[in-house]
Amino acid sequence: MADVNHVILIGRLTRDAELKYTSGGMAVCKFAIAVNKRRKQGEQWVEEANFFDIVLWGRSGESLNQYLVKGKQVAVEGELHQNRWEQDGQARSKIEIMANNVQLLGGQGQPQTGANASGYQGTSGNANSGTSRSDQGDSGPPDYPDDIPF
Repeated sequence: MADVNHVILIGRLTRDAELKYTSGGMAVCKFAIAVNKRRKQGEQWVEEANFFDIVLWGRSGESLNQYLVKGKQVAVEGELHQNRWEQDGQARSKIEIMANNVQLLGGQGQPQTGANASGYQGTSGNANSGTSRSDQGDSGPPDYPDDIPF
């Protein structure tokens, strides 16, 4: 069986995103999210936060950077990546999430937008598909026959 490295998280940004460019001109957007977990400790529930560093490359990072502000809730899909380096003779490492898809989540009445690693931006939908129903010219689900065999 093949190895799998796939992560999906929903959390809130702990600080505003930082947009930088590599020497080759590639955009790199970095931000961190806190993912809260509730667990029971004795007779009461306590909230426990886990913090994750996210990296979003290319046009997606450029497009979403202005919306990635502290407190904003986002859904992130990507893979774990371990950076390794040596500092003062000590081996160091850090786990980051290389985002393939970032979806901005909003409260009621706020538009939702997102972008995947190819730079596609959508509204209120799955940015993974690269197209939306309106792009395809469909206004609703396709017509299916009434005799579906399941």
